[in-house]
Amino acid sequence: MPTTERRRDAVDPAPHLLAPPLSAGLPRTPDLPNVAAVADTIRPLSDETLAQHGNQVLVPTYDRSLLTPAVVHFSVGGFHRSHQLLYFDEVAERGISTGWGVVGVGLHSRNMKDALAPQDHLYTVVERSPDGERARVVGVMIDYHFAPDDPATVLDVLTDPRTRMVSLTITGSGYRLCPQTGEFDPADVDIRWDLEHPDQPRTVFGFIVEGLDRRRRAGLPPFTVVSCDNMHRNGDCARSALVGYARLRDEVLARWITDRVAFPSSMVDRITPHTTPEEREAVAQRYGVQDNWPVITEPFSQWVIEDDFCNGRPPLDQVGVRFVPDVARYELMKTRLLNASHCALGYLGSLAGFTSIDQVMADPLFATYVARMMDDEVTPLLPPPDGIDLAEYKRTLLQRFANPAIADTLSRLARRGSTKMPHHLLPTLRQAVAEDRPHGLLTLAVAGWFRYLRRTDEYGRLIPIDDPRADELQARAAAGGTDPRPLLADRTIFGDLAEHPAFVAELEQALERIERDGVRAAMTGAVTGSGTLRS
Repeated sequence: MPTTERRRDAVDPAPHLLAPPLSAGLPRTPDLPNVAAVADTIRPLSDETLAQHGNQVLVPTYDRSLLTPAVVHFSVGGFHRSHQLLYFDEVAERGISTGWGVVGVGLHSRNMKDALAPQDHLYTVVERSPDGERARVVGVMIDYHFAPDDPATVLDVLTDPRTRMVSLTITGSGYRLCPQTGEFDPADVDIRWDLEHPDQPRTVFGFIVEGLDRRRRAGLPPFTVVSCDNMHRNGDCARSALVGYARLRDEVLARWITDRVAFPSSMVDRITPHTTPEEREAVAQRYGVQDNWPVITEPFSQWVIEDDFCNGRPPLDQVGVRFVPDVARYELMKTRLLNASHCALGYLGSLAGFTSIDQVMADPLFATYVARMMDDEVTPLLPPPDGIDLAEYKRTLLQRFANPAIADTLSRLARRGSTKMPHHLLPTLRQAVAEDRPHGLLTLAVAGWFRYLRRTDEYGRLIPIDDPRADELQARAAAGGTDPRPLLADRTIFGDLAEHPAFVAELEQALERIERDGVRAAMTGAVTGSGTLRS
């Protein structure tokens, strides 16, 4: 396969907190002809047309046929394609190595396969900032398999000696870990199927454990398993889930996985909204690229991984990834500042009638609220990560939230609250309550979630709830009204918060204030300390 030339500016990447953005050193998209002129030359994206797209977007200059399939990723979505795949693409693009090509695997929907296969698994990433945008085509994905169509092929890929790493973005609930014990929960029809039919798995656990067992029996080294989900100690979660499943099959296999497989925890960060049909059409019109599923994202990107690999370490540190002995402090920084703020603004902003986070941040009251929550209630409980200026990190977060070119939707931020809140916001709140520290702004965020679960905003407009436990939580919220106790009684989400009477009273007052006076009045009282939420 011939390589394609593309322009690069001779600019050294500038440091950006943990690492330079992946686009550092890349030129801005050149001045574009008018839309009509571009529209006349819209072409499908494929290996055959790649060179023809080089005048409008950055395209791979490396020979894709030389890529070695070394990484298997389960659940390829927009975030994986804007983040991890881009790092591996940069490893190949900079001439560091072609030994880390990626194979994608889908378990629940064939939409990604149908989109990517006709375009040779190429796709476009558009990076947007208030100053403009740039686009590049990513070529490091070699293949994509929809596992239900051909589980044998996926198992062959996992058993291939060239496979050295398996990565996951299956969401927090996908690990099936009991919130109280941390143990793997096998109560699922597909888990039972996998245990009875290990050569025809349906779940990620069945595939990975069977792949590891086949490698063990063949005398092959295991692959490293890297979770890229927003969870505390996500590597430990992946280990608990896979070893827990393996123990149901074979204790000897479970011990082999425990002893031989590396599960480094990681922290990942890049805001990546869902791609709409309108965005897809805009990419075609502006860049002349007919891409079935492009990705829209922000300039900022971070990836921190524990330096613990069992089958070779990818040279990701040469393209901005930070390898560290322990990722815990970086993970806490990100989840408790960024993800918790997303939760708070998602629920409170939705109630106030906003639809995107940049709209929320354009409101001085909401911007002050989230900045104060981070400064006064979250940061004092955070152990600072090495090499990070937390004040600068928070300033960057506020800028990212306010980016109108991304306009991340509140509906995306608010989904799966039963998973996100226990991982991102409630741990800080529980610690603050236990240590008698200020927590009024965090309490308001919880009140916002409880009110959100009643399915209407302040104007009576319907709010669709996207949560695996939606029916149960909505019923509890409706039963409680301004009484938080029915929801707080769920210890799987709230732990022992219901056992703190002063906190329960504060939360009830916050709900009453939102119900009586609206979100803005409740927020004003919380921010100024003049309302019932004074801590």
